[in-house]
Amino acid sequence: MTSVAIVGAAETTELGRIPNTSQIQLHADAALNALADAGLKISDIDGVATAGESPTAIAQYLGIVPTWVDGTAVGGCSFMIHVRHAVAAIKNGLAKTVLITHGESGRSGVGRGGFRRGGGDGSLQGQFEAPYGPIGPPTLFTLPVLRYMKDFGMSHEQLAMVAVVQREWAAMNPRASFREPITVEDVLASRMIAYPFHLLECCLVTDGGGALILVSGDRAADFPTKPVYVIGCGESVETPMVSQMDDLTTSRAFRVAGAAAMREAGINHDDVDHMMVYDAFAHLPIYGLEDLGFVKRGEAASFIWDGNTRPGGKLPLNTNGGGLSYMHSGMYGMYALQESVRQLRGSAPAQVKGAEISLCLGVGGMFGASGCVVMSNVGP
Repeated sequence: MTSVAIVGAAETTELGRIPNTSQIQLHADAALNALADAGLKISDIDGVATAGESPTAIAQYLGIVPTWVDGTAVGGCSFMIHVRHAVAAIKNGLAKTVLITHGESGRSGVGRGGFRRGGGDGSLQGQFEAPYGPIGPPTLFTLPVLRYMKDFGMSHEQLAMVAVVQREWAAMNPRASFREPITVEDVLASRMIAYPFHLLECCLVTDGGGALILVSGDRAADFPTKPVYVIGCGESVETPMVSQMDDLTTSRAFRVAGAAAMREAGINHDDVDHMMVYDAFAHLPIYGLEDLGFVKRGEAASFIWDGNTRPGGKLPLNTNGGGLSYMHSGMYGMYALQESVRQLRGSAPAQVKGAEISLCLGVGGMFGASGCVVMSNVGP
């Protein structure tokens, strides 16, 4: 057995505003939907990975008796890293059927644990960044993008175009939070949140979740769904403090994780038919395209402006509408993975014709961590 396949994939029954469901119930709803998708029972699961809640809580809540657990929690890309760890566990016989869950009451806050300043006043962020006034991602992410704009001459209009293009994809997705078309002018006229980010360049705040089920590739034919094979993975971290990045205009974690995933998959850039880049804010797809080498440094904004990532473009990107228009409950990585699976199954609302290889890149924290997963619908 040399391959691992995703045979179950589903999001929560509802997405958006779910005030009557607690966070752990969102995990359970997503898990049960994924089990139904794969035609499995709770008793079939022997591996559990999750973030936001502990694998202990999820296993107990669902009634799972696992032989392998993973509670890696490095922010929104945790689920990409869970996929990598699950692949390793299955290949090494530590588990046969792994469930990865996500659930987050990001908007309603039902049953959601609290956090303060990235780990409390004693954390590095609490000591060395919080005293200077940042109050979360919208303010912390401004530092890299302003440096990028200065060094590479990216305009406000080019940054706004990221949101415009992703709304074009969202318009084709019935489950997207926002589907009405927008223009660059609309983005720049929306309320300023933290310079240079306008409201429409910032992620949504929603409730929801999703789950994946992975098994060895030699079992893939036993399930009712079209298998999606994990052919390459990578992970890395850089720093918990955005102010301490090696270079504010590039993510070292992106570069390390992305290169590892593509190398393991044995692919080059021309092989990628579809791409998801975690987009908590509009600049992240720009960094992702450059750090993975799809374009040269300083060229991603023009690449997007010229229509290459929009419907009909040569590199379809964030085809669910992304965190800017589809869904973003706080940790977005699971939703990006779900869209990659849908595209390779041929079931996406905005389907990319003939897609065989999808690359899914996630970020955790303020460029603090990254996970990358390359998937294919072509069996080994």
